[in-house]
Amino acid sequence: MSPPVAPPGWSRWLVPPAALSVHLSIGQAYAWSVFKPPLESALGLSGTQSALPFQLGIVMLGLSAAFGGTLVERNGPRWAMTVALLCFSSGFLLSALGASLEQYWLIVLGYGFVGGIGLGIGYISPVSTLIKWFPDRPGMATGIAIMGFGGGALIASPWSAQMLESFGGDSSGIALAFLVHGLSYAVFMLLGVLLVRVPRSEKPVESGPSVLAGPQVSANQALRTPQFWFLWIVLCMNVTAGIGILEKAAPMITDFFADTSTPVSVTAAAGFVALLSAANMAGRIGWSSTSDLIGRKNIYRVYLGAGALMYALIALFGDSSKPLFVLCALVILSFYGGGFATVPAYLKDLFGTYQVGAIHGRLLTAWSTAGVLGPLIVNWIADRQEEAGRHGASLYGLSFVIMIGLLVVGFVANELVRPVDPRHHVPAPKEAAHGRRQQSESA
Repeated sequence: MSPPVAPPGWSRWLVPPAALSVHLSIGQAYAWSVFKPPLESALGLSGTQSALPFQLGIVMLGLSAAFGGTLVERNGPRWAMTVALLCFSSGFLLSALGASLEQYWLIVLGYGFVGGIGLGIGYISPVSTLIKWFPDRPGMATGIAIMGFGGGALIASPWSAQMLESFGGDSSGIALAFLVHGLSYAVFMLLGVLLVRVPRSEKPVESGPSVLAGPQVSANQALRTPQFWFLWIVLCMNVTAGIGILEKAAPMITDFFADTSTPVSVTAAAGFVALLSAANMAGRIGWSSTSDLIGRKNIYRVYLGAGALMYALIALFGDSSKPLFVLCALVILSFYGGGFATVPAYLKDLFGTYQVGAIHGRLLTAWSTAGVLGPLIVNWIADRQEEAGRHGASLYGLSFVIMIGLLVVGFVANELVRPVDPRHHVPAPKEAAHGRRQQSESA
């Protein structure tokens, strides 16, 4: 499938909606916590077990993005969005079959493995294209699209909760909800497949900078630089801290206030998940656009430093004030989303746009690692604390202290980022040949 080239006069502002249709769909992953309690009840699972499909999905997201990044660069965004559509929707259909048969391994295989491949390919599918369309505002452009991934749960969380209420929280009701998700998202993602276009040249905006201006580094060379690995640590630490709350959001807020005079209902917990999704989404466009003004390193100082402070406030005072708990969680999730949306522009600043999509895909292995670490830390510690007879906010105190430490590690790694040594740059003749090849392919 050859990349569809934009005709003369095509508006670049049609590309972000195409990306949004895919990212809003695969962003459903952030609403997984709504399915955790009914799955635990229907299939007799622990909190750690019910997190497995989500964890595997995030692992496969990073791995498929890393190994598929070069294919996405070569085949273009329409091919990538089609693969994402097929995998993501098929994952839900397999999960529906697994829930119907009460075979949990099928849910793990479908949602986690197959659906996770759709997550990874779909996530990186528009990034390189958007940077080429918006070389003048890369943070804003990628923020608009990646905003959709954070905002997906804003739609999916109340929608899933309503379906489970209507269909029932038993295995057959869960299966029907999975089926509706799979079919609906297939239709919505198809809109992006049909709409997306690539620019006719490497300089789509006449008044903007050339896409190949400045230092350019290949994906293989990027792996040999300390900058790549410092950014890997930064992303991994920021994601671990955010995903630790996000994956267990609904049961976490319920546990925190279970012993108070104002316990949190199931409906309110689902609403909290939706609020977190809104903060995640707003952070992706708001903070990434801010990074165009104050710089990438400065914005990550905010994400990691202020994020550690928010975790400290929750650990110390969260169970005594519901507004404080919610506010701090919202800020953490806005930083979490902002970190995702800002990192493509950070990569562009350091490595150029020559193979930024492939470099971004490789960097997302940090997300795979964080997708295991975050839920594992929070769920495993909570399970152990519960076995020890503890309850309420005390289930999470130790895990929050660990998150603070991880954010400090990320802060230090960000301080160590420096410009890439010129010896890693692609030679100028190769850049020119690459530009000519891209133009001939687009002709």
